[in-house]
Amino acid sequence: MANKHYQKWLFQMPVGFLLVGAGVIVIMYSANKRASDEWLVWGLISAAIITIGLGILGNAYIHKIKSDLIRKQRAKDHTNVDEV
Repeated sequence: MANKHYQKWLFQMPVGFLLVGAGVIVIMYSANKRASDEWLVWGLISAAIITIGLGILGNAYIHKIKSDLIRKQRAKDHTNVDEV
């Protein structure tokens, strides 16, 4: 049975990867715009997108760890109940 941390991880992990990928694509776009004055703006946008994506990935990783700990504790409690 999935808990709330597993559900958050399941949603946040793909979103984080998509944002990091989008940030890399924006970096490539800004590298092509280097001849114009817009490249700096696109570079800042890409840095922001990548930072947000990495933050969401970090948060998803925390939720995955919490989900695994809860699952492990439930399994441990279940085996303790069977032994008694």
